[in-house]
Amino acid sequence: MIVSWDDSYTQAVIDLWNEEAVRDGYKELTRQSFDEIFLSNPYFDKKNTFVRLVSDQVQGFACGCTGDDLPLGNVAGYITCIVLSQPHQTDGNYGELLAALEQRFIDLGKKQADILFFNPMLLPWYIPDTPNHEHNNAPGVPVDSRLYAYLLAHGYQERAKQCAMYLNLAGFTLPQEIKAKEDKAGAQGYQVALFDPMKHAGVDHMLNGFNNVLWQKQIGQCVADGVPVVIAAYKGEPVGFAGPVIRQANGRGYFAGIGVLPDHEGHGLGSILFFKLCEAFHAIQTDYMSLYTGSTNPAIRIYEKAGFTTVKQFSVMRREFVS
Repeated sequence: MIVSWDDSYTQAVIDLWNEEAVRDGYKELTRQSFDEIFLSNPYFDKKNTFVRLVSDQVQGFACGCTGDDLPLGNVAGYITCIVLSQPHQTDGNYGELLAALEQRFIDLGKKQADILFFNPMLLPWYIPDTPNHEHNNAPGVPVDSRLYAYLLAHGYQERAKQCAMYLNLAGFTLPQEIKAKEDKAGAQGYQVALFDPMKHAGVDHMLNGFNNVLWQKQIGQCVADGVPVVIAAYKGEPVGFAGPVIRQANGRGYFAGIGVLPDHEGHGLGSILFFKLCEAFHAIQTDYMSLYTGSTNPAIRIYEKAGFTTVKQFSVMRREFVS
């Protein structure tokens, strides 16, 4: 039996998650983290959250979210997770929970279901073969999961693969090759350094040039709050960024993105920015960095040169509803 959310199911769902979702690499949940990720999230909707009961015992959990203010939110509902206990991981049971989520999206006027990194319910996961180093968000469905195989076989299209990448920062140093690139760019009028309000006017103008709402919000706020960001400037005018430079409590270097305005590409700024970001993280004793990027994104070569390796892959998926 599929029923909508009630808070009385909380502990049973946490127990289910810690038994099953952790098999796919997700971090364990506590009452506090469950509340932070789900119940207290402004996009949490009891009518968009379901449990599967068998003899009054919770054997499945599914959650989705919607919001017209989210990217694609006017047409898409986001699937956050579908978790089933091992004895109940059948196509029929996945289908029932998925159908409940999709019907809620349809009732709200959505045209499609998406599983992607814009989902505001952030699911942390452990980086394999590390001492529980973790990433703060899963940007899709793990490609080695039972759910991925089910969705792929039941109408969901894979729109992209996201490579989750990792670097242990112990002993990181700036390579001579990057120093040479920096010198060459400097001779052309470019400087790469931490943001300095006395030197770098026009960050908002630069961010607008990327047409990326998340960057405008996150990086713009960091600059306003005095949080370090690595800036590439041409004759004092910001033309690229990497960052911000934030060491999280778990030792991870938080990474929002890297960008260079099109008119200033071709000078090695992307590589310089990223390596200088790694150097800045190392300087504040950050233990590691993790990030994800599309498998076809040219930036992956920059990350690999810095020593990053792909440790896990996630799939961005979509199903369009037939009216």
